[in-house]
Amino acid sequence: MIKIKYAQIRKMDISNGEGIGISLFVQGCHFHCKNCFNSSTWDFDGGKDWTEEVRERFLALVSRAQIKRVSILGGEPLANENLIDVLDLVNEIKHSYPEKTIWLYTGYTWEEIWKSKTEKFKYFKNRVLRWEIISMCDVMVDGRYVDELRDISLAWRGSSNQRVINVKESLKQERLVLYCD
Repeated sequence: MIKIKYAQIRKMDISNGEGIGISLFVQGCHFHCKNCFNSSTWDFDGGKDWTEEVRERFLALVSRAQIKRVSILGGEPLANENLIDVLDLVNEIKHSYPEKTIWLYTGYTWEEIWKSKTEKFKYFKNRVLRWEIISMCDVMVDGRYVDELRDISLAWRGSSNQRVINVKESLKQERLVLYCD
């Protein structure tokens, strides 16, 4: 059963990653960053239902030749409430359209997600789902937006604490590798 909700689908997007892409804004976020540009996506009960029909329309948009990137942001794609359906979607994109790059925007940091691999947590299953999602992505923009660190000159992020991470190289080299400064 599909549970997530979504706030918006951008059919043609040039602002949430490199190149021409499509973006899915999932609904729901627990972080509530001060002056978040997308606070309307915080409420998990808001937004629109992510139905099988919407999912199929989204994947049809992804399939277009001019689309080189798929960005998933929100809200918080890695919130516990969104994990199963985001994993399903990322898995479908990666296997059906391997030539597309997948960008994931999350308030979690790389370290918060990966350090938990060796620690015992109450919600271990959710941590494993986050690892699976990220491992199928090409680029991850991590960290919560910090209004005091706002910097409009930065590419693809809002505050200087956030990083644009090359996921594939980071996993290959077993260390954090930035996609850009």
